[in-house]
Amino acid sequence: MIPFFVQIKCHLGRAYEVADQIANAEIASEIYSTAGDYDLLVKFYVDSQTEIGHFVNEQVHRFEGIRDTYTIITFKAF
Repeated sequence: MIPFFVQIKCHLGRAYEVADQIANAEIASEIYSTAGDYDLLVKFYVDSQTEIGHFVNEQVHRFEGIRDTYTIITFKAF
């Protein structure tokens, strides 16, 4: 499995709603609220054949209340 993170910027006042939608979809490993430019940090795992760009576009961007995303591809955990 390949881990990666997506930072999510939500429309004002919708961060908890977006987090609940992602949690209910059971596609994320972990979901954190954050301070700063983005409202949520979400950790996903996909199998090695899954195209991360397609996954984000089709599985993450579909949730109401998301304004912007920033995907972080990881290489190795220490």
